[in-house]
Amino acid sequence: LQVDLLPPETMITQYKAQSTSVERGFRFLKDPLFFADSLFLKNPGRIMALTMIMVLALLVYALAERKLRTRLQESGKSLPNQVRKETQTPTMRWIFQIFEGIDLLLIWQGDQLVHRQVTNLKPVHLDVLHLLGPPVENCYLLAS
Repeated sequence: LQVDLLPPETMITQYKAQSTSVERGFRFLKDPLFFADSLFLKNPGRIMALTMIMVLALLVYALAERKLRTRLQESGKSLPNQVRKETQTPTMRWIFQIFEGIDLLLIWQGDQLVHRQVTNLKPVHLDVLHLLGPPVENCYLLAS
């Protein structure tokens, strides 16, 4: 680090001013109840690989939350929270809970797939998918 470009005092001030979502996301790694042994991993290489996967998942989670919140603010829209109050800052945890019960229906005739459809999509799901953009809409068979 080049301390002359960013003095330690300024660095810590800027760090503390940031959203703490990443710190909150890493809470589970700091939790004494979380042990790699409980996942039956003994090999240090496998523990490191699992940790890397978890860090990447947390990164995707944080980026999705940021994108959704940004798009909500830009569009002036909001989504219902847990108590049905409108918010422009939903958590991805809540969004994932909203998406519980969404299924993919596949109809096969012999070994040929003849129909696929995402079921149980409601307007709130469509709003979220639209806000997250075409790549996410593609996952739900919505993008044209």
